[in-house]
Amino acid sequence: MREIALIGTTASGKTALSLELASKTNSIILSLDSLCVYKEIDIVSAKPTLEERGDIIHFGIDEVYPNIEFDVIKFIELYKKAKDFAIQNDKNLIIVGGTGFYLKALIDGLSLGIDSNIKVDFIPNDAYDLLYSLDKEYMQKIEKNDKYRIEKAYTIYKQSGLTPSEYFEKNQKTPIAKDLKIFEIVWEKEELKNRIALRTNMMIKSGLIDEIIYLEKKYTRAPNCMSSIGIVETFEYLDGKLTKAQLEEKIALNTAKLAKRQNTFNKSQFTDKTTNIIKDLNLDILKYFSV
Repeated sequence: MREIALIGTTASGKTALSLELASKTNSIILSLDSLCVYKEIDIVSAKPTLEERGDIIHFGIDEVYPNIEFDVIKFIELYKKAKDFAIQNDKNLIIVGGTGFYLKALIDGLSLGIDSNIKVDFIPNDAYDLLYSLDKEYMQKIEKNDKYRIEKAYTIYKQSGLTPSEYFEKNQKTPIAKDLKIFEIVWEKEELKNRIALRTNMMIKSGLIDEIIYLEKKYTRAPNCMSSIGIVETFEYLDGKLTKAQLEEKIALNTAKLAKRQNTFNKSQFTDKTTNIIKDLNLDILKYFSV
């Protein structure tokens, strides 16, 4: 069995390429996307439709409902399940998506000993300031508005009594997919911007607003996934703060900002990878599977 990770920014064409490759390489697909994992979040997540998926088996799509939390630990469990399935059924595995944090955890491993199910009471700004005063080197890597990572760092501190740096020094990570081959799609900045604008327009025409109305009615705005790009802007539209044209413009703008962050993360965190334009990367990957 061979396994690869196909990464790239949002709207880079990862999904279409993964489906094409899977059909040519006898592969199953594991989605590396923190939004596609939710049932009923379809248009805004840009997940492949059932028709597009065809007979290619997918893991990581429609796994839980929006009111159920999904985190990196659950993703690791999903990866193990997908890999076991691939081995047992003589398939290859293609991991594809834009949630680089999940891929990083898969390659580096996780430190054990902290129970993420035990919630700690915290005020993000206060927790950040406290941890920054105790562990500046570690907290400099976290943005002050990154509530998720601040909570994780604060949970480590409260449960272990150690700063994050001290904790990770004493609890070395064990790689889970150490030799995973990574392929990255790249686009010129303006080309990607145009692709994002086109996809945003298609989402709205396909019923994005109706989807968000349905999700809000069924799940409220409380779940973490309801603060994703495309959803929060639609809430602003529904609240009368944006026109439909402004909605489309704002989603495209925030998606472009996300793409920039993803690109920065991929460059800094995944140095051992094959990077190419989508057409040539297709050939690179097929060559890798055929060796």
